[in-house]
Amino acid sequence: MSVTNTYAVTGMTCAHCVQAVTGELTQLPGVHEVSVDLPTGTVTVTSDGPLPIDEVRTAVDEAGYELASADA
Repeated sequence: MSVTNTYAVTGMTCAHCVQAVTGELTQLPGVHEVSVDLPTGTVTVTSDGPLPIDEVRTAVDEAGYELASADA
């Protein structure tokens, strides 16, 4: 069973930003898909199960951006 969560990420402005965030989040265990909507700053992550918010925040931080909010 897959779980989909949506996060708001601030600071993304270009395709490089999308690639950086996608690359970091894809490395989290159990993540299948990452979809970024650049105009809204929304990042949707599909994974095997719920992701610890601290791990998501760390991955976004590593990419150079800030996790503003999460639906999970």
